[in-house]
Amino acid sequence: MMAKGNRRTRVKFCGITRSEDAEVASQLGVDAVGFVFYSRSPRAISAEVAAKVSKCLSPFVTKVGLFVNADPKVVRATLKRCKLDLLQFHGDETEGYCQQFDVPYTKAIRHQSQSATLAEIGSFGSSLGVLLDTYEAGRYGGTGQAFDWDDIPKFNHPLILAGGLTPDNVASAIRQVAPMAVDVSGGVEKAPGEKDFDKMVRFLEAVKSADNDLAKVD
Repeated sequence: MMAKGNRRTRVKFCGITRSEDAEVASQLGVDAVGFVFYSRSPRAISAEVAAKVSKCLSPFVTKVGLFVNADPKVVRATLKRCKLDLLQFHGDETEGYCQQFDVPYTKAIRHQSQSATLAEIGSFGSSLGVLLDTYEAGRYGGTGQAFDWDDIPKFNHPLILAGGLTPDNVASAIRQVAPMAVDVSGGVEKAPGEKDFDKMVRFLEAVKSADNDLAKVD
């Protein structure tokens, strides 16, 4: 886990499906947006639409493609149609699988116990970071539920915190965990795949407030 420090927590808005949402996220200064290439998700998007939506983003916004146990051919085809800066794997992928695309990646881990999480982190040393999410049997994220942040073990890999984050709890999460980044989807939505502009603003304001608090502690 990253130590507290005088630095800015990065923010990713995931589940972007509409150009207007991407444009607002970019204008607000979000660090990254996520496109869900997983057909079973209510926020699923095609590579063609994602490519179109990406045109609304600042060139300094990281474009992340989320996949769940995808056939490698599907990932490669998506990369050809839509330029992605980072891959995010949410399924049962191995490190070898994640490395084969020659694109930087992060690995999502659904937290169940400290020992299980540490073991999985140790299996993905090549990842740029690990995303800790809420565990729910049969689901690969998108639960809308937070997990026990006190149970997060200490580790050195960059931490991206996800799982049930909202404008109302993200400041507490950052003060408690001090992650490198936070990842939110449903917490800033009106409906699956449709962002709420007011919630987006309040989420970013809450992140900034928490960062200011951490700076005072340091």
